[in-house]
Amino acid sequence: MTMKATLVREIGAGFVAEDVHIAAPIGREVLVDVKASGLCHTDLTASRNNIGYEPPMVLGHEVAGVVSAVGPDVTEFAPGDHVVGCLVQSCGHCEACLTGRTFQCIHPEETLRSAADAPRITDAAGQPVAQAFGLGGFAQQALIHENQLVKVNDAVPFPQAALLGCGVVTGAGAVINTANTKPGDTVVIIGAGGVGLNAINGAITAGASTIIAVDVADDKLEKAKHFGATHTVNSAKVDAVAAVKEITGGLGAHSVFDFVGIPAVTASGLEMVRMGGGLYLIGIIDPTAVLPLVTVGLIGTQKRIEGVYMGSTTPKRDIPLYADLYLQGRFNLDDLMSREIALDGVEAGYELLKDPTVTRVVITSGLS
Repeated sequence: MTMKATLVREIGAGFVAEDVHIAAPIGREVLVDVKASGLCHTDLTASRNNIGYEPPMVLGHEVAGVVSAVGPDVTEFAPGDHVVGCLVQSCGHCEACLTGRTFQCIHPEETLRSAADAPRITDAAGQPVAQAFGLGGFAQQALIHENQLVKVNDAVPFPQAALLGCGVVTGAGAVINTANTKPGDTVVIIGAGGVGLNAINGAITAGASTIIAVDVADDKLEKAKHFGATHTVNSAKVDAVAAVKEITGGLGAHSVFDFVGIPAVTASGLEMVRMGGGLYLIGIIDPTAVLPLVTVGLIGTQKRIEGVYMGSTTPKRDIPLYADLYLQGRFNLDDLMSREIALDGVEAGYELLKDPTVTRVVITSGLS
């Protein structure tokens, strides 16, 4: 069937809306009528750099919608279900999947069609269109393997639901799952953007008693307070390490989460960690960045540094949890929403995200 989608035709050439053809579901595929699709910086990076997907391609990995049809082998979903997509691609049967580490799956390709199958999406000329991360949410419909979908309560609005699939699980999951934050812990959130705000959500859920947000923008820090940060530090105005040490009585934090990824910021984050605590790396600006370390210092202080992928998330467990907490008024998704745009407005939507007062932009119109 024919549908509208926003494609990347050439790396670095931006986004363009056009008609494409989407196939009927086969095997364990689910056809989803997209109702909301969030704009994430990862998709912008993929549109400007070759990260393994060849144009033409359809991006968009924060997807929420309604099941329209299912393949013959689907057991978990039925038409009418409200679902959220997640870019954690898992086979369900490797050692990592069987031990609850779906985010470390060694056979993610099993969520995609094989080379022997017809492509999921083709353009007007009949040429295959790559579907990034197995999702391709910048479109009116998406064909997604059932392992990448999660059913959520119908009461969750689609724009808020879309955010659950990436920004929410990445931020909250880093605090809850990766760092195993406990009641009474002190945490530092470096970078109070959309993912950082979800880390604050996660810190509150985990019971952290002191939540310190660090950023260079006062408006972001004000929003961090609104989300529940107990303290804020503007690192453009004061020595952030000294400020964190003062707040924590000289001890430092149990956990520090770096959502920025600049080497100088990462180095300062390590200084904020108390003895036996951890620095968790989530954000990245320069993929070639190097962090110099004095290893004896790590041994003496027993600090650890850990990279975090997708908040160590098990999507089918975590996404429904956050959705239910939202409906209970215990997890703030509403204030993440800044702008709603049309399907053909992706390029302008990413321009909006340059404004530090804009947290998240979501496609909600032009989808039907």
